[in-house]
Amino acid sequence: MTKKFSSRATTSKKFADFVKTAFTTVIALNVFINPTIAADPFPRTQPRNIGDNTEAAFKAIFERGNYQTGQKYLQQAISNEPNEPLAYAMQASLAYLKQDNKTLEAYSTKTLDTAEKLISSDPLRGNLYAAVGHFLEGAAILTREGKVSGVPKALSRLGEVYKYLDKAEAISPKDPELNLIKGYMDLMLAVNLPFTNPQQAIDRLEQNAGPEYLVNRGIAIAYRDLKNYPQALAYVDRALKVASENPELYYLKAQILREQAKKQQDPQMMQQALALFNQALAKKSQLPASVVKQIESEQQRTTQSLK
Repeated sequence: MTKKFSSRATTSKKFADFVKTAFTTVIALNVFINPTIAADPFPRTQPRNIGDNTEAAFKAIFERGNYQTGQKYLQQAISNEPNEPLAYAMQASLAYLKQDNKTLEAYSTKTLDTAEKLISSDPLRGNLYAAVGHFLEGAAILTREGKVSGVPKALSRLGEVYKYLDKAEAISPKDPELNLIKGYMDLMLAVNLPFTNPQQAIDRLEQNAGPEYLVNRGIAIAYRDLKNYPQALAYVDRALKVASENPELYYLKAQILREQAKKQQDPQMMQQALALFNQALAKKSQLPASVVKQIESEQQRTTQSLK
């Protein structure tokens, strides 16, 4: 009995940790803009139209890692593009980073409400972002109530997430936006929870998801968490070829190199990791304070390890 309880507790903790670590990146994967396709971040034969301000906000944050500029565009998007659930999801994501739970809850609900209204005119994206809305609300519950009381409620939200994702998949199983979001969620679950297969999620991303930059970023994070550092480096380097201005990618590569250096006891590689942490911090004025704090903490630990 004790062993079973311990297993359940471990699984609940891992799910809570999964939500807390995956939340911001999942939203990032949902909203990156491919500049070659007007008003649609994904290479579809029938592009979906989003507002210019929403597009500009996404490009500022996820292509260049400039949250300050992105927030300015996002404020305009919420005023002028009220029927686009991505704008509300983005606002919820920024509130999460700022630990502003009241705003997180408000825009999580707004994401879900807007997505449900979209189902009648665009059932693919309506169901897709209904799933995102439930995911956001699950994250808000965990933030508000903590792991002990929040995990059971968040688990029920996860069931709703996959219910709506399945509805979207029934409409267009090879849609790149759907496969990016579902593949990334599957990947994070596979990395953080037992009895799941990360390779299936990686295959989904590589075969049907897009854009390529976000596919590579997501897979790099997965291989980092699986401690397969050579593969993680290969994928983050692919992402950097497209989004070389984004300081968060240098931060990700620094993390991977640092862990590989520790494993191989390689001080030269550790120096390379430190240089990348510094490169990310060179643009700290455009990053959220919580992200800067994380990078600075890891930079300091890396510096200490070299002494």
